[in-house]
Amino acid sequence: MRPFGRILLIALLAAGWFGTALWADVRLPAMISDHMVLQRGKEAPIWGWADPQEKVTITTSWQKRRWMIEADADGKWMVRIMTPTKATGPFAITFRAENEIRIEDILIGEVWLCSGQSNMEFPVGVVEEESWKTGVHNYMQEVAQANYPRIRFFTVAKQVGEKPEQACMGNWTSCTPQAVIPFSAVAYFFGRELHTELAGVPVGLIQSTWGGSPAEAWTSFDTLMTDAECKAYINGWELSKRTYQQEKNEYPEKLKAWREVAKQAVREKQFAPPLPKEPTPPHPHHQPAGLFNGMIAPVIPFGIRGVLWYQGEANVSRAQGYHKLFSALITNWRSAWGRKDLPFYYVQLANFIPTNAAAIEDSWAQLREAQLQTLSLSNTGMAVAIDIGDPKDIHPKNKQDVGHRLALWALANAYGRKQVFSGPLFESMTVESNKIRIRFRHIGGGLTTPNGEDMTGFMIAGADQKFFAAIAEVRGKSIVVYSRHVSSPVAVRYAWADNPQGNLYNREGLPASPFRTDVWPVGTLKKP
Repeated sequence: MRPFGRILLIALLAAGWFGTALWADVRLPAMISDHMVLQRGKEAPIWGWADPQEKVTITTSWQKRRWMIEADADGKWMVRIMTPTKATGPFAITFRAENEIRIEDILIGEVWLCSGQSNMEFPVGVVEEESWKTGVHNYMQEVAQANYPRIRFFTVAKQVGEKPEQACMGNWTSCTPQAVIPFSAVAYFFGRELHTELAGVPVGLIQSTWGGSPAEAWTSFDTLMTDAECKAYINGWELSKRTYQQEKNEYPEKLKAWREVAKQAVREKQFAPPLPKEPTPPHPHHQPAGLFNGMIAPVIPFGIRGVLWYQGEANVSRAQGYHKLFSALITNWRSAWGRKDLPFYYVQLANFIPTNAAAIEDSWAQLREAQLQTLSLSNTGMAVAIDIGDPKDIHPKNKQDVGHRLALWALANAYGRKQVFSGPLFESMTVESNKIRIRFRHIGGGLTTPNGEDMTGFMIAGADQKFFAAIAEVRGKSIVVYSRHVSSPVAVRYAWADNPQGNLYNREGLPASPFRTDVWPVGTLKKP
């Protein structure tokens, strides 16, 4: 080929002129690549693309057999390969079609998908490009000690999808001090504890996060459309787009009118009115189903043990609908992976907002209640964090305890460890004269307070729905609550506030979840 022709061909290829049809080669998603971790003891889905009806041959270094699969009419193919039960590696997989791809340094172990908004995205170290990513407590020490070659990270690149995407950008990398700096701190501390407690088992952590994202953005369109309450999120999004477009169209006239008023004010030596703000479009990552399409669909059906979730702050203003939405999201993801029993462990919102600050009444408490109610779904778990937040920072830096508390749920429920894994959770109440007795699940070695101090955070009310601070005392395996201001009590609340001050724990040091025994309208549900 002449030099000019060779240069032209290279240019056309770089520009994508020939599309994928030119390539008869087998292609793989970013998820299937060097350094990945495959879930042990399972049929691992392995997939990719080739020409329609092209035959792809796959061999692994841990089995003496080969798989041959034919790409479908759209060029897609997938096989399910049984992985060793024992955590082990490294291994390799070879793919052959018109070309050959060999991926190496594959480990067999435990894989967890870690998703949500900014508190899941919050990194171990400081990321200077984003001012809120200021690192965890003792981040310099944590970063320096992060040498775990058998812990692997994969970060799904941020993208919003109008429809479910087939691919995402990202790559697997070993845990090193450099690699851990921008990675999810909650995910890392969780994975590090699994790696240690399970005798060095390889751990793969897939981070798919976007700060400020609401739960509806992580839920599929079809799921949202199946319920009237969930469909309202789609309707609200469409309304916000129409409103923005209308305001954008009207803005030039508003600006023109303002200029005339401003000129008149200058002539009369008066202050000009504020410049009208230019309309801003809805945040793309708030689009219902947008992040499910862009950042979850490309991960499906990669083999995972379970899901970690830290999200809810973006839904606080609509807390009354969160239980149904969150439950729909969990069911949606389980259906997408074809696993009704997929473990799903999440973080209850940490304490936030100074206690003397004006805030939407009960909104954070109401969302925590929705998270507590979601434990009614099987194989779910909730790490309580009301004692490790920061009233002045929505991104508390103690992510070590968050990861630890999630790991306790996983070790006990996904891995069969016999241990206490939850703080006290409300179970039942009985009225006893002028007192109410509260019973709990997960009391562990007993109910207590730090250093034996007086118990705080309990409120009690009669039928008039007026709550008063209450005295709470441990009586065996239960707590008795009373107040001299309430002679005929009917309801108790604990830690019911944006920034609660409750101090009830079990003897294993795990905090009790906020709760209430009444069903009276609260916060955004209160009648005018």
